[in-house]
Amino acid sequence: MAVTTSRVPAAVDALLAILRAAPGLSDVAIIDGPATTNLTSLKHLFVGWQSGADAAVSLEQSFNAAGARTRDEVFSISCYAEARSGDTAMKDRRDEVFEIVGEVETALRATNAAPTAPTLNNTVLWAHLTAGDLTQLQADGSLAGLAFTVTCQARI
Repeated sequence: MAVTTSRVPAAVDALLAILRAAPGLSDVAIIDGPATTNLTSLKHLFVGWQSGADAAVSLEQSFNAAGARTRDEVFSISCYAEARSGDTAMKDRRDEVFEIVGEVETALRATNAAPTAPTLNNTVLWAHLTAGDLTQLQADGSLAGLAFTVTCQARI
């Protein structure tokens, strides 16, 4: 039997599966970690990567009670959504990038069809969007990027 020292790998895998199955993200390229190829699509969602970030996932663990039998784990998965175009309509890019992140938030909510979404398919106790930072650029067109985190609580 393998010893589980963290729920991070399973949670990242589950988050990717949930986002790739989300109908509202069907026109978004969902990428595991940093991109390694030329990005030709106009909308991207990176899981486990943010531009300029040092870590794909930041985590902390502590014993949850006396006796040291189980541990609590809190971690934040770095994510980055991006919308770009060859035109200079920044409002459109900003609206698009917030629409992408809105779809992520929707995908993490429980529904009749996906009752375990907030637990990342039972890999964590709960997961939700927390922090975010918007960037906007005008260079060969417009680009809006939103770096955000999905924060999780788990028991191991």
